[in-house]
Amino acid sequence: QVKLVESGGGLVQAGGSLRLSCVVSGSGFSLGAMYWHRQVPGRQREWVATVYGGGSTVYQDSVKGRFTISRDNIKNSLYLQMSSLKPEDTAVYYCGAQLGSSTSWGQGTQVTVSS
Repeated sequence: QVKLVESGGGLVQAGGSLRLSCVVSGSGFSLGAMYWHRQVPGRQREWVATVYGGGSTVYQDSVKGRFTISRDNIKNSLYLQMSSLKPEDTAVYYCGAQLGSSTSWGQGTQVTVSS
């Protein structure tokens, strides 16, 4: 069974930085694209960024230039470096990974940005 576990969330002031990590554990899997999504209570989960197996990246417009997604294929890990954080970035952040024909998700880590 494959498991994704996020870490690195917390409380930060506006303008600050946080680095989220996600480790994929288990056996018999091949990682494809990896994602960060986020969700505010009462709202739909939204896509934040994607990193493909070859390293190419795509970002939601609202985080371009502030967030950097990266991966370490040796460590089966995904990262999200977040800078110049804004109160509207407050959400639970989820990592996801394409595993064959399905996508698996972690349980999320809370990010709170105070004004």
